[in-house]
Amino acid sequence: MVDVQGTVADGFEPVRDAFAANFARHGERGAAVVLYREGEKVVDLWGGTKTTDGGEPWAQDTAQVVRSVTKGVAAAVPLLLHQRGQLDLDGRVSTYWPEFKAAGKERVLVRHLLAHRTGVPVLDTPLTPAEAVDGISGPRAVAAQQPVWEPGTAHGYHAQTYSWLLGELVRRVTGRTIGRWIAEEIARPLGLDLWLGLPEEQRGRVGRIAAVEALAAPAAQGPRLRPKRSVAEAYRDPESLTRRAFAAITPLPDENDPAYLAAELPASGGVATAEALARFYAALIGPLPSARTARSGGRLFAPATLTMARTEESAGPDRVLVVGTRFGLGYMLHGPACPLLGPGSFGHPGRGGSLAFADPEARIGFAYVTNGMRRGVTADPRAQALVRAVRTSMAAREA
Repeated sequence: MVDVQGTVADGFEPVRDAFAANFARHGERGAAVVLYREGEKVVDLWGGTKTTDGGEPWAQDTAQVVRSVTKGVAAAVPLLLHQRGQLDLDGRVSTYWPEFKAAGKERVLVRHLLAHRTGVPVLDTPLTPAEAVDGISGPRAVAAQQPVWEPGTAHGYHAQTYSWLLGELVRRVTGRTIGRWIAEEIARPLGLDLWLGLPEEQRGRVGRIAAVEALAAPAAQGPRLRPKRSVAEAYRDPESLTRRAFAAITPLPDENDPAYLAAELPASGGVATAEALARFYAALIGPLPSARTARSGGRLFAPATLTMARTEESAGPDRVLVVGTRFGLGYMLHGPACPLLGPGSFGHPGRGGSLAFADPEARIGFAYVTNGMRRGVTADPRAQALVRAVRTSMAAREA
């Protein structure tokens, strides 16, 4: 039995029950979940160990690599730049980054990049882990890459290339790296333990991630769900867009390597606590106590920016993930492939488990982080159990 630490406000006990059950039913090793409602923290739970094979206990301030949850944090940067009049979402990427117009990409818009419609989810020549983090090879490679579909006509998840597309755009517009921009304009004002480019002095707080196998489902819970054949085949086929997109860095980097943690990869390399991610999403939709966010009435997104973030830009068959996905401007939206709290929710999962999102109607910011990486990209059963518990708690409070 895992000793779950932390607190929940009255009415949110189902979230604590679901979190504890994840260790017994789903093979959780170390994790945390935090929920903000109306700017106040109502759930703050953690348990397990900082490594998947035991050892040091997970602490309240344990941070974790959150993989593609990073995309949701990074997407706020171009939206805030647009909000401040520094970036035109309907402008061409090549206006800010002239080299990008090569190989038929001269008509790619900034909104195409955010909505995974650029057509550059793969690289003909994958980058090595060292090239991926050097700040030069990635932008150069995506600028030279020929699209695999006509930009703007379809969508497909830019699993790795999103790092260099978004990072270089932000650098060209602001003169700052995206990690520095997030630190100075988001993390510091909000008091977030969140980094895109982990400082050396924070390494001791970070748990190690590793792959874990799901526990066998008890007979009473029915058969274990398996991916559809088309999805499974896409991941097995080395020539598929699916395999090639995730293999844009080859061989796969060691995500526990200090050099990787120190890099600024907005597609996958963010490090954060659950508290920081939940607080970030809460700040997108409303003011937070003790947060120095003077713009937009104490919140990060003005109403018009919030509307743009969660207005559907891409929907239907995803050419990389194969299943149907929905994207706003940089954010995954609620749907069968990525169930969130409700129709108005927006956020981002991380491959292997973690999830963070906001729901403006319910006035919540949610985050779950884990060190036990399981197969799957968008709907981890541990995260989904917690989301259902939040939904149950909210429904009970409103009854």
